[in-house]
Amino acid sequence: MKKFGVLVVLLMTLFPLMAQDEVSFKVICKKQVVVGEQFQVSYELSGDGKNFEAPNFVNFEIISGPFHSTSSSIQIINGSASKTTTLTYSYYLRALKEGEFTIPAATITVNKKKVKSTTTTVTVSKSSNVASGGSGSASVGDEVFLEATPNKKTAYLGEQIMLTYKIYYNIPISNLSISKAPSYSGFWTKDVTDNNGVLQQSSIVKNGQQYHVATIQEIVLIPQKAGTLTIDPLDITCVAQIRTERQRQQGYDPFENFFGDVMGTSYTNVKKDMKSQPIDIEVKALPTSEKPASFTGAVGQFTFSSRIDKTEMKSNDAFTITYTVSGKGNIDLLDIPRPVFPPDFEVYDPKITTNAKNNSYGISGTKTAEYVVIPRVSGDFTINPMEFSYFDPAKSKYTTLTSDGYELHVERSANEGSTGIIYAGGQEAIKVVGNDITHIKAIADLHRSGMLLFASPLYFIILAAMIALFAIAMILHKKINKFNQNQVLVRNRKATKIAKKRLKNAYSYLKIKDQNHFYEELSQALWGYISDKLNISRSQLSMDTVREMMSSKNVPEDIVNQFIDLLNSCEFARFAPGDPDKKMDDLYQKGIEVITKAEKNL
Repeated sequence: MKKFGVLVVLLMTLFPLMAQDEVSFKVICKKQVVVGEQFQVSYELSGDGKNFEAPNFVNFEIISGPFHSTSSSIQIINGSASKTTTLTYSYYLRALKEGEFTIPAATITVNKKKVKSTTTTVTVSKSSNVASGGSGSASVGDEVFLEATPNKKTAYLGEQIMLTYKIYYNIPISNLSISKAPSYSGFWTKDVTDNNGVLQQSSIVKNGQQYHVATIQEIVLIPQKAGTLTIDPLDITCVAQIRTERQRQQGYDPFENFFGDVMGTSYTNVKKDMKSQPIDIEVKALPTSEKPASFTGAVGQFTFSSRIDKTEMKSNDAFTITYTVSGKGNIDLLDIPRPVFPPDFEVYDPKITTNAKNNSYGISGTKTAEYVVIPRVSGDFTINPMEFSYFDPAKSKYTTLTSDGYELHVERSANEGSTGIIYAGGQEAIKVVGNDITHIKAIADLHRSGMLLFASPLYFIILAAMIALFAIAMILHKKINKFNQNQVLVRNRKATKIAKKRLKNAYSYLKIKDQNHFYEELSQALWGYISDKLNISRSQLSMDTVREMMSSKNVPEDIVNQFIDLLNSCEFARFAPGDPDKKMDDLYQKGIEVITKAEKNL
């Protein structure tokens, strides 16, 4: 036992005197990468050094580093012991463009002398990581990458396209967030992601490797103009846990062999920035041949129906008639045809209700227009059938649907009037019924009793007042009719009222912490307000259009930017890190503030 202790002491004494191998300082990395890929570059010194000086990585982006690690090994061969120390400085770089580039030398001080490392050449090629089905993806290495996949790359004007963003990873990741959302220029968009802020994960084998996959976002795109439209990249960031292996020396090392990978492996957290590649969508114009006169822009597959609550009534009694469009397509953007009623019918503005279902299959649902109508005269009337036309992209043709027609019988009510007018479908059909001349009753003695009203001063005062009131009533009636006929003015006046109602709905969802419905109501409040206030049809709404129209109305640029930023925030707020309740409350307050500012300027 004493001999063993002496041997250990002798070895420890001899270690400082042992000759080390010749000093080498080299760079180690992959020789071939693709654009956007992250890869590791290590500078390895076989010896002891200090004052490491990093090189200037031209044409590469430094993601993280340098990471410093030290390892040492002892070899005993034929009674001769040697000690080797290895210093490693590692970087994670991202390739920015195609070409052949040099990884430059680093410098370190060894025994008071500066030593330069070797250099190496890396070939960067164009990314070939494009999934089947026409998706665009940006590879950031084999461990983690982002992929954007549209369900079609060719579509008709107004046809919905489903765009899905997925992240693939086989190492632990965290703090996933969207750093920049695309503007989707030329598209009407709707976020249909349904994950309640929690990413649903599954496993898949891709390119021969096992990956976890999670859907980040699902967007419905509806192109608003023909031609080639480009979907800009989506930028996301995450923190990835990457395993780094220490370089082992040749020869037998009992300590390293005993501890194995536990001592030979370490982990580091690296921020990863990823973006999807731009995607080109070919948008075809709708055919002009055989386009029905009743076509107003509906694209998809729809049904059209109508119903009426009663067909027999008395004059001055109200009835309700409802027209409904159901199906899959741009349900939010389509217009329901307006029926034509007899001229003596009083018709109120329709109540438009949209009930859309949004999921990974796209947008579907129903849209209804409910009219409250009051016939002011009695008679028999006809409400003709209405036509609704849409373009079916699956069949590449137009389809026209027809609603039911209705025969109405309106009986005379007690307060209709004493003229006995019956309206039967046209001016030539107006009839006067009953006796317009009654028998004259003879009166024996006629004499004046008291003061007569006729021709008195009070009579003329009352007559003048009645004429004035009648004139005022006629003027007001004409103004109201003119106002109701000016849909632009009606929409403008009601814009704020409808926006307040949407914000009230958003607040109710905020209280129960329902993120999906909250963001949908807040977004609809913003889009609906600006659509009604500036008379922009829903089919033409886009970030660019909103900016252009608000600027043309001399709205200050800071308010325009606040409005646009808030619209963008609603699109990806659910994915941003932080407290979801605080995010929802902040966005709600900003929504009230920005609509108030816009209203003052508009």
